[in-house]
Amino acid sequence: MAEIRPESLLAMPLSEMLAHASALRDEGHGRIQSWSPKVFIPLTQLCRNLCHYCTFSQPPRQGEVCYLTREQVLDIARAGKAAGCTEALFTLGDKPELRFKAAREELAALGHETTLSYLAEVAAAVRDETGLLPHINAGVMTREEMAMLRPVSVSQGLMLESVSDRLCEKGGAHYRSPDKQPKVRLETIRIAGELGIPFTTGILIGIGETRAERLEALVAIRDIHVRYGHIQEVIVQNFRAKPRTVMADAPEPDMDDLLWTTAAARILLGPQMNIQVPPNLSVGDFPRLIDAGINDWGGVSPITPDHVNPEAPWPAVQHLRTATAAANRILVARLPVYPAYVAENMRWQDAAMQRHVLAAADTSGFARADGWSPGLTLPDRPPEAPYLATLNPGIAATVSRALAGERPHEAALATLFEARDVDLEHICESADELRRAVNGDTITYVVNRNINYTNICAYKCGFCAFSKGKTSDTLRGQPYDLDLAEVARRTEEAWARGGTEVCLQGGIHPRYTGETYLTLARTVRAAVPDIHLHAFSPLEIAHGVETLGLSVEDFLYRLKDAGLSTLPGTAAEILDDEVRSIICPDKLNTAEWLHVVGTAHKIGFRTTATIMFGHVETYTHWARHLLHIRDLQAETGGFTEFVPLPFVHMEAPMGVRGEARRGPTFREVRLMHAVARLALNPLIPNIQTSWVKLGPAGAAACLASGANDLGGTLMNESISRAAGTQHGQEMPSAAMDALIRSIGRTPRQRTTVYGAVSDTVRRRGHEAADLTPIILTPPQKRGDKTLGKEFEYAR
Repeated sequence: MAEIRPESLLAMPLSEMLAHASALRDEGHGRIQSWSPKVFIPLTQLCRNLCHYCTFSQPPRQGEVCYLTREQVLDIARAGKAAGCTEALFTLGDKPELRFKAAREELAALGHETTLSYLAEVAAAVRDETGLLPHINAGVMTREEMAMLRPVSVSQGLMLESVSDRLCEKGGAHYRSPDKQPKVRLETIRIAGELGIPFTTGILIGIGETRAERLEALVAIRDIHVRYGHIQEVIVQNFRAKPRTVMADAPEPDMDDLLWTTAAARILLGPQMNIQVPPNLSVGDFPRLIDAGINDWGGVSPITPDHVNPEAPWPAVQHLRTATAAANRILVARLPVYPAYVAENMRWQDAAMQRHVLAAADTSGFARADGWSPGLTLPDRPPEAPYLATLNPGIAATVSRALAGERPHEAALATLFEARDVDLEHICESADELRRAVNGDTITYVVNRNINYTNICAYKCGFCAFSKGKTSDTLRGQPYDLDLAEVARRTEEAWARGGTEVCLQGGIHPRYTGETYLTLARTVRAAVPDIHLHAFSPLEIAHGVETLGLSVEDFLYRLKDAGLSTLPGTAAEILDDEVRSIICPDKLNTAEWLHVVGTAHKIGFRTTATIMFGHVETYTHWARHLLHIRDLQAETGGFTEFVPLPFVHMEAPMGVRGEARRGPTFREVRLMHAVARLALNPLIPNIQTSWVKLGPAGAAACLASGANDLGGTLMNESISRAAGTQHGQEMPSAAMDALIRSIGRTPRQRTTVYGAVSDTVRRRGHEAADLTPIILTPPQKRGDKTLGKEFEYAR
């Protein structure tokens, strides 16, 4: 599409501008219409400027304080947090201490010389004590002042308003307002770009400028953004006349004028820019603004007024949602920093703010929908019905092709994970219909026992709270290394309680060799010859191969002779080396994982496949992972099931350090199960959901979104519990059956490879005695003959 010259917009018909702007907006943002749930914190209403239209600025009054106290600020922020807000918008006048003695005296009493110094203190308090993300509108600032505020805010803003110097002359709206000089404001915006600060700016229309000057201002904003890439949103704000101001009788711009200017902003700034118009300044007409190409409603507060325009109340969020849906768009809450900037968090945020952004964001970079994370109990709430009636054609087409068994393209698959509202429900319902066609209404599970033979590990995976090393005693539990007699005892007890499988996995102990794994397998087989041994992740296989100097194939054959039946497809995390270099840099890479699993398949082993999602990766990485699994299954046919494992952040090292998101949102959990069902069709018939990470309610929802298997009863689950999950260590057969029947499905106990289980074995599981206490054998300090060095335990 040819670039449109600014001056040509002056003669372009409004209808043509609106159509062009809407098309550009849809190209850049699809159907998403964002807004920011915020609280408005007017730290001070003193200002050294005398803008002719402003009622926010107030002179000091006898007996009144000039600044909100720290506790008043926190009270507003706490109320916002309770109401579901994510943004704390600090608005204040420009440097009032330069004009008012009262401001200087009060600042001194607060222990500060400047308003901005005090602002930095209270913004940090809001961040640390409430988790709200500060966005700062503090007027014109120097480089040093903006740099000072960067560690306590995720974004900053300054309205350019206009580039007309005329408005600063006598009789103009900005007369006697030194901080409204266009060149001063443009320099502040430019410096923000040099400092890498996500920035908000915009224009104010109807204060005496011409349309040509509006276009000139938009081009000035565009030119700075092209150079630095930091302007994350542009606001087109319409002047509203206010009583008791110099411009009380000035005419306000009408809706057509606002629509023209907004469409011009979209056309000049392009499809990717975030453009907003405050909905409260257009009252009943605000839904028409969508026609001009906006993709954002700005900050809307459920508890605080617009202190700059107190006469214009915020529209209710329900009203915003209804108006947005009427335009066939989906309302999505965002953070004060937009998704594109969340995606490059380390570039755009000071180190002090990075963890706070991650904590508040979902994988797409929008705001988390609620306070839930994997491992927590899912809130008891009715499902929200979709607002839109029509599907996104691209999503509908991708789903149709997947139902037909076609291999999806990476980009199309990643787009499915963005789905919301009616598109989300279509994906989940389609996946569930496919599940019914493949598996019927039977939900399966296996009665099994996890035996984690050691939690000592030489690897430093950022997501793992289970493994223990020299520096990890602060995490749950103490280091242990099970005695073989305890492994045998637990195997025998599992069999006696109706178990058909034991699953062996553990840390990569620096003393272990391939012989250790062979001995563990023989121990289980000797204890209960008929039990199914599901054991050893690809990482453990690789460790055994390295220590014995064998090929992968030869070591797997030895394990088969020792009694190994199948392998868990864990240690996969995300099969993309870009992600693995962050979360597990010393672990197997993607090709090595696929080689071990593919080799296992080729010599007759069946394995599961897993994904651990919701930490630092993107939807594109999810898509790549699924396609790796699909392609290997097409080659070998060795996967029995696919198991989505939501990241539990509470006590994972990178969660504790604030280096990861708080796991996937529940929308993303549902989508992972549903999209996996579609993407792996018809090659992998079984999709499992993790009750230990999602709880019964979460697992039930996933069983209605394409999953057909509840996994294992587990008996002694310890890895997820070490990460902080609230759910128990065992879900016995009777509880499995009850959960499955509660959603109208039929339970069936299965073997590890989805075979039938005898009535005798089933009865044994239903009549099982309570588990006896486990014994965790502490590690002993010995000389490692294999590695030739002394060790206690790793790290």
